[in-house]
Amino acid sequence: MSRRSAVRQAEEDGFQEFAAARYGHLYRSACLLTSGDTHLAEDLVQEALVRMYAVWSRTTWLGIAGGRRIANPSAYAHSVLVRQFLTHRRRRSSTERPIGELPDLAADPADDSDLRVVLLRGLAQLSDRDRAVLVLRYWEDRSIEETAEIMRASSTSVRTRSYRALGRMRALLGDRLSELVAR
Repeated sequence: MSRRSAVRQAEEDGFQEFAAARYGHLYRSACLLTSGDTHLAEDLVQEALVRMYAVWSRTTWLGIAGGRRIANPSAYAHSVLVRQFLTHRRRRSSTERPIGELPDLAADPADDSDLRVVLLRGLAQLSDRDRAVLVLRYWEDRSIEETAEIMRASSTSVRTRSYRALGRMRALLGDRLSELVAR
């Protein structure tokens, strides 16, 4: 095995380990972004991982001119995921929805906790950018600056959007949320 193929194999192994370790977390974040649309969430995670794979070998070669280093691949993957979500929502085809559901595949809401269902329904009623801000700030626990960088917005915009999105969630959920949290 040549040195070049050994390096390439090591890079691919490293990426596979990364993808296996981060898939679950990326998927959960994507489910929140898509308001529980598991099929779209899977598509977004796959697209994010494909994009990560495309830059994986270029970012690990620190000594080569033109190469760059990504300090935190997990954060970069989440940035790619959120950008993919926002891009998907801007596309015309994103408004297409299937009409019927197969009875065998339908999720039973009784399997989820009442709180989870209420929160997902509340998130579904928010705009895409509001939903993305809330997921990044409160699910991913990102700073305002990190969220602004991911969303390509100013930190003031993120603060304002967070404040207004939380207000909308409170208005949408009303007393239902406090009842469910008290249990």
